[in-house]
Amino acid sequence: MSVPEMTPSVYDRAGRLLGNKQGQQCTGMFWGLIEQAFKYSNKSSASIPQDQSLLDFCKIKLKEMNLPETTEKQVLDLCYFWGDYIGGNIETQSLKYFFLEETVDEGNLFLASTYNAVLNRIAKDTYAKANIQLSTKVVSIESPASNPNEDSDDASSSVTVTTAQGTTSTYDEVVVTVPLGYLKRNLSTFHPPLPPHLQSAIHNISYGRLEKVYLTFPTAFWLPTQDQNQNGNQNGDEAPNNQSPFFNQWLAPSYTPDHWPVECLFLSSLPPPCAHPTLLFYMHGPLASHITDLTNSLTPCPHSSSSSSDPNTNTTTSSDPSTTSDKLLTALTTFFRPYYSLLPNYKPNSKNCEPTHAFATDWTHDEFAGWGSYSNFQVPPPSPSPTPINPSSTLSPTSPDPPTDSAPGEVASTEKIELDTSIRTLRHGAPERRVWFAGEATSPFVALGTVTGAWWSGEGVAGRIGALYGCDAEKCGDGVDGVVGEKGGIGEEGEGDKVGTKRGGTGLGV
Repeated sequence: MSVPEMTPSVYDRAGRLLGNKQGQQCTGMFWGLIEQAFKYSNKSSASIPQDQSLLDFCKIKLKEMNLPETTEKQVLDLCYFWGDYIGGNIETQSLKYFFLEETVDEGNLFLASTYNAVLNRIAKDTYAKANIQLSTKVVSIESPASNPNEDSDDASSSVTVTTAQGTTSTYDEVVVTVPLGYLKRNLSTFHPPLPPHLQSAIHNISYGRLEKVYLTFPTAFWLPTQDQNQNGNQNGDEAPNNQSPFFNQWLAPSYTPDHWPVECLFLSSLPPPCAHPTLLFYMHGPLASHITDLTNSLTPCPHSSSSSSDPNTNTTTSSDPSTTSDKLLTALTTFFRPYYSLLPNYKPNSKNCEPTHAFATDWTHDEFAGWGSYSNFQVPPPSPSPTPINPSSTLSPTSPDPPTDSAPGEVASTEKIELDTSIRTLRHGAPERRVWFAGEATSPFVALGTVTGAWWSGEGVAGRIGALYGCDAEKCGDGVDGVVGEKGGIGEEGEGDKVGTKRGGTGLGV
């Protein structure tokens, strides 16, 4: 379905629904700031200090607008929802490399159902012709130090893959498509080790955390009743039909213990037969950690293992196998009730207003998801003296060197990190060793972090490998490092069609 022009309903910190005019004004200013930041990053990326964040930019621009204090705070509160697009905090979103987050600038599509039919179609030939081994963990990839003569039949020219079960197999070429977060923590899988420049590229690119919670109700109580639609807005600007039918945001609520801002989609507004009375909540950063810690203690992620489920402590939370979904439903209902209880037509004692089913993702504890969601582009760990920024100018002071006290999984280096170069390096892979990489983190810049980008990257690698074996480019892809088209940033040339948004793939897939 085509995504309608959605101005979300916005509840302020006190739980009051903003009027149409104020809500549209604040939302418009928020997206205006994002557009300005994209333009600034595209134009001046080379001169923007590495330690400057998107939040820094937004704060300065808001001050320049001389808005009423209440409006300025509301727009700034809305800025924090940008984290639900990148799977990370706006405080750490790199302004210098913000251009790497830019994707759709034309009509967007919403996948109202699932990717099931799409996957079945594109995987049809693979299912028919390939030997697919599921539930098989690879623990070693042994490749030649350099690519021998292509005509050689010597076994040393092949790549040997070893599984956790101890089985081995050899291949002419190997394409690694594991999530970036998993790759970061399993570089020891490669023998000999990957070249230092490739290891650095893998470490440099950040990995986000986006989680979702689905709450299903007996009925979509929040939708306007027939009488409400017929009578129109009888109670002024705060009436139920002032509520967006698609999208809702709660700004840092003062009425909850931790004041976490939350947003949700109303799946009741999907087209038939996909519509159902479900609220889909998005979360990132500390809130994602809080929710996943809560749910993991009740229903541990099935992919967790006692040796590596937590990337920092290498431990898991044990749970009684008899734990029922009722405990999960109760926990999530308790957490989200302060939010959904503000929706129109909510009645505290009505069974129609209490969830009957709950589902929560848990990529944060999922080893094979890489303990996260998809790549994003963050500032290095903060330096003691941040460099001042002047977004009004086209030039900014040069950046200080990144600090050396890196977080786990990051590179501790005094060298300047160039994230666009890191992406190209990972995308290029190690073809001299017959080892290639594909996935969203290696896609063209216009599709990083999206399902579309992951697909394009696979096509690109297939084309390059096919070219080595004399395959026609039209049958094997373009064969040029997986680049469909890139735009913006340092030294970029050419443009490609921008497709895909984050938060679940192309469009706002659920």
